[in-house]
Amino acid sequence: MLGEFLNAVSAVFVIFSLMAVGFLLGKRKIMTATEKKFVSRYVINVAVPLNTIVGIQNHLKRDDMFEMGYLLLVPLLTILICLAVSALVAIALKLPKKRRGVFVALAFLSNTLFIGLPMALELFGEVSMPYVMLYYMCSTVFTQTVALMLVERSGEAAAGKKASVLRSLLTKPPILGIFAAYALLFADVRLPSTLMSFMGYISATVTPLALFYCGFVIFELGKKSLRIERGIPALLVLRLLFAPLVSVLVTRMLGVTGLPQKVFLIEAALPAVSQITVMAGAYEADEQYAAIGSVLTTLGIFITVPVLMVLF
Repeated sequence: MLGEFLNAVSAVFVIFSLMAVGFLLGKRKIMTATEKKFVSRYVINVAVPLNTIVGIQNHLKRDDMFEMGYLLLVPLLTILICLAVSALVAIALKLPKKRRGVFVALAFLSNTLFIGLPMALELFGEVSMPYVMLYYMCSTVFTQTVALMLVERSGEAAAGKKASVLRSLLTKPPILGIFAAYALLFADVRLPSTLMSFMGYISATVTPLALFYCGFVIFELGKKSLRIERGIPALLVLRLLFAPLVSVLVTRMLGVTGLPQKVFLIEAALPAVSQITVMAGAYEADEQYAAIGSVLTTLGIFITVPVLMVLF
């Protein structure tokens, strides 16, 4: 038990150390908004898709596909339950219109890409990649549909032209990377070692760059994002304690054990999606409230993740 706790503390410490580098890069003006945009686009459009293919090629066989389809139920049910409970809590708190949808979006979804992927790799290694990407695939669908709608309804800006949700999802490189990885798996195609080596080098850049990005975002938001506003304590409980508890119950109900259960637990226990802050600004919802929730849930995992790893 002590070993699990120390391993989790070590993993979280590494995560925060890398985020601190991003913070310092911002403070020293080595990283600016221009570099931030590049890092975000590179990680999402290049590194993550290749990371997905490498992880699935290295750790799954064709016979595993049926199990993976069944495992998709875990993130789906976890997210749906968290969505329903978060919406009820927002109503009970009587939050103002500009905060209500933002609160729900922050509470029911976790940051499975920029923090979840590095966290799982640090805790469990590359073998966790297939399960991380299952959770990410489910999470990003809800982010681009339900979360977007919730934030838009909280905002005061006109929505403008709306692109097809299906088209938007199916043109995202991480989603295309997941489809490509599973298509290769289904066809039982193994890529040449030279190509795998090339993709492996790019794949290795995901963790540091994603965390530099998160650290820079915290630098941008500054001290103003550390205030405790109305509803924030409830948000912390929902995101960091309730969501992983739901994940544990769902995995036990479905008979999911071992590494998949641990990965899904960690993915459910992550901070709020940082993209919600961007959405809130775009639709003139409460952007500052979104920033506070994003930063405080990120800081909170330093305490909750090690404890959860020991308990479950």
